[in-house]
Amino acid sequence: MTAWLVIVVPIVIMFFALFMERVEARLRHVAVQEDEVEEFLEQARPDEVRALYGHGIGRALELFRLRRRGGRARPRQKRPRP
Repeated sequence: MTAWLVIVVPIVIMFFALFMERVEARLRHVAVQEDEVEEFLEQARPDEVRALYGHGIGRALELFRLRRRGGRARPRQKRPRP
């Protein structure tokens, strides 16, 4: 029984490490880079700051990138308040 633990535990740990490396690689591509956030905070316009407050950093950076590329973002319709 002890021999099986000596063999199985390192193998399980190795597979777990390989799995976590793949997860980390995917997150590295999805995550927001620090220099992008710094540039956004230095050059953001009021509508982009509102998007940051209302929708989070993802939508705000999307608007910021569109402006830098010269594209236009779709304006979101405001709902009338009752």
